[in-house]
Amino acid sequence: MRILVTGGAGYVGSHCVRALCNAGHGVVVYDNLSKGHRQAVDDRAELVVADLADRDRLSSTMADQRVEAVMHFAALAEVGESVRDPLTYYRANVANSVTLLEAMRSHNVKRFVFSSSCAVYGIPPAVPITEEMPKRPINPYGRTKLVIEWLMEDCAAAWGLGSTALRYFNAAGAAEDGTIGEDHDPESHLIPRVLQVALGQHDEIKVFGDDYDTPDGSCVRDYVHVEDLGEIHRTAIENQPSGQFRFYNVGTGVGVSVKELIAAARDVTGHAIPASIVARRPGDPPQLFADPAKLARELDWKPQYRDIRQTIETAWNWHRDHPSGFGDPKRA
Repeated sequence: MRILVTGGAGYVGSHCVRALCNAGHGVVVYDNLSKGHRQAVDDRAELVVADLADRDRLSSTMADQRVEAVMHFAALAEVGESVRDPLTYYRANVANSVTLLEAMRSHNVKRFVFSSSCAVYGIPPAVPITEEMPKRPINPYGRTKLVIEWLMEDCAAAWGLGSTALRYFNAAGAAEDGTIGEDHDPESHLIPRVLQVALGQHDEIKVFGDDYDTPDGSCVRDYVHVEDLGEIHRTAIENQPSGQFRFYNVGTGVGVSVKELIAAARDVTGHAIPASIVARRPGDPPQLFADPAKLARELDWKPQYRDIRQTIETAWNWHRDHPSGFGDPKRA
């Protein structure tokens, strides 16, 4: 299958591109490289450096590359930034997705997998989170994801789009072979920030609150390995029914607290990783972890990485050997 992957030079996108290439698909990465990295793109894929807002380039790419399916990762994804600048987020995430779906309709491409988020749930009424729980996002980022899901459902009814929204939890880890991994600037994700302390790039890690109603007082999250994400995206696009909108939670079903994660990172790295407790961040739910039963039942998918130490080990291998990310690897 010829698959267009928007945002395929980014963290999750690049791992999904590798999974598609490994399965023998023809992959075209469409990325403006504002957040992604050219070095992260698999050599077997073709890279088109362009913006989703460029309707003519998007349309010509679909025609020239004989695109049969689309996997959509290109988006802005910083919650705090979305609160400060919602217009930019709606333009980048929603308006550009409309442009993408218009191009797909014009070229009769009806197979679509979307990188959604557990942010569509907001603060859930209970954990683990099931797909049937209310969707009440509490920030513009989460709202943009939900709007796109509504759009997908409407397109299924209107012109037969077959699509899947994968609502994943905290993407984590790196490729098992250590060749690609996480590189954001600035870095806001917990695991790389913890590992940056072990590398001496920060003095300590801040724990935002230890008085939550959780076993150790710190927030609990579900960390799904990025290679597991690659496999479920591949599975979803290969098995997409026409004219049907599907949605799934993608997670391990295992909640890991901030304090547990730091302790695991200390074991993996052998570094003390100093931590200090600071005030809670507004809007942080105490616990977010998935019930992935629907995904296991309908697509026969289960994560291979369920032990947080395994996930941290792969991340540590990447960050230790690439302390400056893709820009300055310690070794080739």
